[in-house]
Amino acid sequence: MFKGSFPALITPFKNGEVDEDSFRAFVEWQIEEGTDGLVPCGTTGESPTLSHVEHKRVTEICIDQAKGRVPVIAGAGSNSTREAVDLVQHAKDAGADAALVVTPYYNKPTQKGLYAHFKAAQDVGLPIIIYNIPPRSIIDMSVETMTKLAKLPHIVGVKDATADLTRPQMTKVAMNGTDFCHMSGEDGTAVPFLAAGGDGCISVTANIAPRQCADMQRAWREGDIAACMALQDRLMPVHSAMFCEASPGPVKHAAELLGKCAAEMRLPMTEIAESSKQTVHDALVNAGLLN
Repeated sequence: MFKGSFPALITPFKNGEVDEDSFRAFVEWQIEEGTDGLVPCGTTGESPTLSHVEHKRVTEICIDQAKGRVPVIAGAGSNSTREAVDLVQHAKDAGADAALVVTPYYNKPTQKGLYAHFKAAQDVGLPIIIYNIPPRSIIDMSVETMTKLAKLPHIVGVKDATADLTRPQMTKVAMNGTDFCHMSGEDGTAVPFLAAGGDGCISVTANIAPRQCADMQRAWREGDIAACMALQDRLMPVHSAMFCEASPGPVKHAAELLGKCAAEMRLPMTEIAESSKQTVHDALVNAGLLN
C-alpha cells in the first residue's frame, strides 16, 4: 500500500531537450528530503509533450536514480489503450513499483469503455493506480466502475483529483473492505482527504517543498494533528500559487527560484506572466522556502 507524499515530478528541460543531469539531481534531492515515493511522467512532468522515447527514458532515469530507496509509480497514461498498455509494459520491464494510468482524455469513453481500458492495462501484471481527473480528461470514473475494477488483481488504488471529499468515503463503503489505496491529487485538500479515509497525496507542491509535504503526511499518520494542520496552513498559499496559471508553469518557476532546474517548458506551455512570478515568489518566501 502506497502512503504519504509522492511528488508528481517535473521534467527539467535544457535547450529544448530533457535535462537528464538536473532530473537525476532533482530525484536525489527529493529522496534526501524524505519524500515517500516518486511519480515521473505525469501531467506535471509534461508527459503530453514528451516523445515515447523520452517518456520511457525519463521513467528509466527515475527508477535508476531511486535505486529502490522509495517506490516509483510511473506515469503510463494515454487516450489510446494500446499506447497505455505499451507504457505500462515498459514501466514493468524498467522496474517500476506501479503505473499511474489516467482516464482516457478527449475520446470520452463510456464507463464500459473505462473498465475495458483499465482491465487491459492491468493485464500487463504491474500494479495500476487509476488517475481520475475530470477537469483535464473531461470524464469522471464512477464509484461503481472503480469498485468493479478494484476486484481485478492489479488495480490497487486511485489518484483522486476530483476535489470531491465525499468520493473516498463513498468508494471505501462501496468496496466494503477491499485493500485499495486512496491518494489525493489535489494539494489543497490533502489533509481533509486523509480525514475522509485517504492514504496520501500525489502532489505538485512536493516538487518544491518535499520535506514539508512528507512531514505533514507523517504527522497525520502519527496522530499529531496539530503539527499536520500547522504544516498545511503554512503550505496552503503555496498550493494556491502553484495553480495561479496552468501547471506546471508555476511549479517550474518555483523550482528555478530554488536553483533546481530551469523553468523551461515545451509549447504549448509558455513562460508564466510577471504577476504570476511574483505570486509564486511571495508564496515561497512566506512559507519559508525561499529567503
